[in-house]
Amino acid sequence: MAKYRLVILRHGEGAWNKENRFCSWVDQKLSSDGIKEARNSGKHLKALGFEFDLVFTSVLSRSIQTAWIILEEMGQEWVPIQSSWRLNERHYGALIGLNRAEMALNHGEEQVKLWRRSYDVTPPPITESHPYYEEIYNDRRYKCCDVSQDNLPKAESLKDVLDRLLPYWNEKIVPELKSGKMILISAHGNSSRALLKHLEGISDEDIVNVTLPTGVPILLELDENLHPLGPHQFLGDQEAIQAAIKKVEDQGKVKSSEK
Repeated sequence: MAKYRLVILRHGEGAWNKENRFCSWVDQKLSSDGIKEARNSGKHLKALGFEFDLVFTSVLSRSIQTAWIILEEMGQEWVPIQSSWRLNERHYGALIGLNRAEMALNHGEEQVKLWRRSYDVTPPPITESHPYYEEIYNDRRYKCCDVSQDNLPKAESLKDVLDRLLPYWNEKIVPELKSGKMILISAHGNSSRALLKHLEGISDEDIVNVTLPTGVPILLELDENLHPLGPHQFLGDQEAIQAAIKKVEDQGKVKSSEK
């Protein structure tokens, strides 16, 4: 029997998810479909009897908004929320704002898959000439981080995401989990993948094939040492979830009309 249970999810669809662009640290609200995804997640978690004591999010609006909607649907709006940049989406550097399918056409699908899914390949860093540089680094939310703005990343591999996430996991989340609290982490595709890699011991090679759809809760059942008792479980309609996973995987491919 599980000693601890943890629910992780990638936020609902954002505006740039719909446009198939690298969103990363650019702040985006949920799309209308993303709001529906969050509502459905909340309804499903409520139907399964989940009662959360604490929620962790990134400092990006789509992560926070997803958590708000889920708690509202569950009638648990009072549950405290803690936010940290350490749960942010991966910093895609110079790729931010670019269309994935167009990138695949220009650079090849394998290169885009490496940038999106590999463990230790870092995209080109963002520079001050990038159209979204000022929007990101002048954002007030990054003036109160636990590192200086000069030390915030300019591009990250998945390994970098795990490196900046682990201190927060170990120092902030684990003690709450071990105190018996039921925790929801409303994060992003890559911060969630990084945490799953750590908890499940997924190899550097196999993590390439782990794809998370938007707005689908993931249940982890853990023993007293926080080791999983089995593989992570997607909660919801399994056929719809597999279709959503394929949709995410296809984002990095050249459109059939352009082949």
